[in-house]
Amino acid sequence: MIADSTLPAAIAPLLHDNPVTCLRRLDVTETHDEVVITGHVSTYYLKQLAQETVRPALGGRRLRNQVKVVSSGWDKNLAMKTV
Repeated sequence: MIADSTLPAAIAPLLHDNPVTCLRRLDVTETHDEVVITGHVSTYYLKQLAQETVRPALGGRRLRNQVKVVSSGWDKNLAMKTV
């Protein structure tokens, strides 16, 4: 899906200007019918907080929250090892 540059930039500033600093690093892609949030946070609470932060500005569009919860001690090399 290609983002439409004619859309008002209403969603991204809600996260990028947020007092919760980790939400500022999330990416937002907007189209006429959908808003997608991507990136990584350390807790499920922060994933939900990002979602609820942008929800009031959706204007009837669908929200896809593709934010991944990754603990700070997560090591992708260990996660890939098989036992």
